[in-house]
Amino acid sequence: MEASIGAGRSESRVMTTAAPILDVTDTTFDAAVIAASSVRPVVVDFWAGWCAPCRTLGPILEQAVALHGAVTLAKLDVDANPEVTARFGIQGIPAVKGFRDGQLVAEFVGLQPRAQVERFLDHLAPAPAPPPPPSDEAGLRAAVLAQPDDVTVRRALGALLLEAGRLDEADEVLAAVRDDQVCDGLRARIEIRRGGDPALAALAGADPDAAVLHQLIAAIRDSGPPQRAQLRRVVLGALAAERLGDPAVEAVRGELASALF
Repeated sequence: MEASIGAGRSESRVMTTAAPILDVTDTTFDAAVIAASSVRPVVVDFWAGWCAPCRTLGPILEQAVALHGAVTLAKLDVDANPEVTARFGIQGIPAVKGFRDGQLVAEFVGLQPRAQVERFLDHLAPAPAPPPPPSDEAGLRAAVLAQPDDVTVRRALGALLLEAGRLDEADEVLAAVRDDQVCDGLRARIEIRRGGDPALAALAGADPDAAVLHQLIAAIRDSGPPQRAQLRRVVLGALAAERLGDPAVEAVRGELASALF
């Protein structure tokens, strides 16, 4: 839903807002929006007091921006600021435009649901990547206590304990997320080490680069049912881990399928 410029105008009313906003004008637009977007993305809401869809979208946009936290929200009254309105060819409102690094990079026109507004903001200013987990045992244990459902820290702590040969502790950490393929692959390594075959244990414990994965798949072909299932889990866990984007590792998937069937 949108309103056409020039239709149904009456005296503009000041919109009440749920979050702080920046009012911009023909005079301040270039500094407050174009220049400022080089430091922090800016979302501009082109609106008017007579526009009913604008009054509905306004609070949705303001709340979404406040929750996102990484963009600046600016509002421009199209009635009071005809120069910028004409410059951006505004024909219908609400019109929302996103600026980054001095350029218009995203936009939509008309009333949108909250979920669509949030996707728009995420496209304009993607959320920063979460910080890496701690590298030490004490830090990882503290992180697990603080966020017991965080798979990333459990993977890291489980791998650290496994590397140290503390199999029971590693298994306890990893067992809490049985459905995670990476954790399951680490648990399969624990099972192989407990199985007593030193050659398989050494292979399963090696850093799973493409060469090691090829060796694991060759071992799958030569192993009996118990070890075969465990080695398969090791390979699948490695493919699901951080090396997933490596084309050389990804190519292993087809080789794994041929080894299993």
